[in-house]
Amino acid sequence: MDSYSTLTNDLRAACPGLELRENEPMARHTTFRVGGPVRLMALPKSGTEAAAAVKAARALGITPFFMGNGSNLLAADRGWEGFIIKTQTGLDALEADGSAITAGSGVLLVRLANFARELGLTGLEFAHGIPGSVGGAVTMNAGAYDGEIRQVCVETTVLTPEGELETVAGEEQDFSYRHSAFSGGARLILGAKFQLQRGDGAAIQARMDELMERRRSKQPLEYPSAGSTFKRPAGHFAAALIDRCGLKGRRVGGAQVSEKHAGFIVNRGGATCADILALAELVRETVLRETGVTLEMEVRTLGIS
Repeated sequence: MDSYSTLTNDLRAACPGLELRENEPMARHTTFRVGGPVRLMALPKSGTEAAAAVKAARALGITPFFMGNGSNLLAADRGWEGFIIKTQTGLDALEADGSAITAGSGVLLVRLANFARELGLTGLEFAHGIPGSVGGAVTMNAGAYDGEIRQVCVETTVLTPEGELETVAGEEQDFSYRHSAFSGGARLILGAKFQLQRGDGAAIQARMDELMERRRSKQPLEYPSAGSTFKRPAGHFAAALIDRCGLKGRRVGGAQVSEKHAGFIVNRGGATCADILALAELVRETVLRETGVTLEMEVRTLGIS
């Protein structure tokens, strides 16, 4: 019996309610809709189940990979011989205390933003159209339209690599552009606290509607993607550089540089991870050759050496 079979048996014995899936296709769990099977996936519905999964894996020398909604993830076509703990389907509690909201890491940002609006709280309008979950958004300090998670996130609750609870607050969260203290992936985010301000419900809704309309008109929401493929290089905009190089519409297999927004690589149908990586590398090489600017991938990868 190998270590993953042992882990499966250990978790079923120690935590009977924990949902486990073996050889689960990652194409079902990423917004790119690509990726082969992962050897084992756990979908905890509580911090207790998540801690049990982390501790059991550690006891066997297995390092779990943590994911939320898979909206910033590209998984290998051949799959991954590893263990994933996915929070998006279970850790979804939402609570309000005055002008603060505490959200589980699996809460989708659109739900969080709507919850804030219903309470007349402003500060999360920018997050309404971002397709990620709280855990992923905090990990990468997600942002759009002049808003970022670091502007409102005051406290994050995590599990250490040993499976112990830890609270990280304020500047210790180390937010910067598409980065946080949790970006290394060693700690599993269980939830976060957001400090907001009282606002007018109608004005909040109007702002959310405005930003959603801007997304619909400028972004290729009709195709699977992982959002912006590349980080914003200092002093430049990735989409403008890619457009300047005449790469809009360029295809490799089923992957395409969006004709609507050059910053997106989209799955036009049947794209593989290999297609997307090859197209991203073509874009990087072309932009570097023609502009001297090096683009860095914003999308995380799994199972790709």
